[in-house]
Amino acid sequence: MDETVRHYLLSIQQPDGGTPPPEVLEPIMRDLAVLNEELRAAGAWVFSGGLHDPGTATVVRVRDGEELVTDGPYTEGKEHVGGLTIIKAPDLDAALEWGRRLARATTLPVEVRPFAGVVEGDDDRQ
Repeated sequence: MDETVRHYLLSIQQPDGGTPPPEVLEPIMRDLAVLNEELRAAGAWVFSGGLHDPGTATVVRVRDGEELVTDGPYTEGKEHVGGLTIIKAPDLDAALEWGRRLARATTLPVEVRPFAGVVEGDDDRQ
């Protein structure tokens, strides 16, 4: 992997609540498909996907050497991570531009964060 390329997480911050109606969701999904193809064509796409509602989450904790498994999200809030995209970009500015485009496509806030260190298993086979 080129040492000047870093990996970034673009996490989509989705408000709690049900799935938007088809007339709202369909154009978003079309715009998202176009953006994903542009990411692939640019060689920036690594992985992306949507997540089920936070109520489907299971949290695993270790306390005093004992594992505790609980249903539900780790934290309660008015927003949750609804989906994510992992990209390769030469710098934060390039990653932020992809984040801007993702925010426009989804109409939702997008958090852009660099990965710390090396991402294991990245062999550019996609």
